[in-house]
Amino acid sequence: MLFNEILTWTTVFTAGFWLAEKLWLKRRRRVRGVPEKPGALVDFFAGLFPVILAVFILRSFIVEPFRIPSGSMIPTLHIGDFVLVNKYQYGLRCPIGYCKPVAIGEPHRGDVVVFRFPKDPSQDFIKRVIGVPGDRIRYVDKTLSINGVPVPLTPDGSTYWNGSFWQIYEETLNGVHHQIMLNPAIPPRDFVGIVPPHKFFVMGDNRDDSDDSRFWGFVPEANLRGRAFLIWMSFNFDTFRPDFSRVGMIIH
Repeated sequence: MLFNEILTWTTVFTAGFWLAEKLWLKRRRRVRGVPEKPGALVDFFAGLFPVILAVFILRSFIVEPFRIPSGSMIPTLHIGDFVLVNKYQYGLRCPIGYCKPVAIGEPHRGDVVVFRFPKDPSQDFIKRVIGVPGDRIRYVDKTLSINGVPVPLTPDGSTYWNGSFWQIYEETLNGVHHQIMLNPAIPPRDFVGIVPPHKFFVMGDNRDDSDDSRFWGFVPEANLRGRAFLIWMSFNFDTFRPDFSRVGMIIH
């Protein structure tokens, strides 16, 4: 969030120099008969504006990089993954604040989304959309049902070890096939409720180690930042080396 604010105000600042040069300073130099070249300060900031503007448009309205800071989305996303987030799929949003001047689409069940954490908007969270407005969500004894229909879940046959064994399953949500992870040793965190209008119910794929809607409630539509769709880089903090095997993976 802080970077977005800095980038926005830097764009405005350099735009001021660029406009001043194009609309006023250049004309004034011609009238006075002085050399055409602007001063060093104006030349620097006016020349910087096109580059800053391109970065601003790309990051604010097209794609934005995001680093996975926790293990709540294992096995889909690992700590150290760097993902790209589609910024326009859910509408064009203001780079600062919560306004959405152009509505394009809404999240679907199964989408992996980045959003401002409702309890602390300065933090960005990434989770999977489980319920959309109007859905009846029931997550009891680690079994998920939506609108009375159990979500298909089949054992993957593999396990994950990080001090204890986690069982990996394949879940099918709205036609999206993805893996989730459960730990039989951890008691279930049950949830039953209806998703309110303009809000979404989200959970991590690491179902027994995820701080998500089961604990703090729903994600307002205004908090959405975009849909994660690609891993563009990954760094393994155990070996302190890039993990090129994950680069280019599409996020399902």
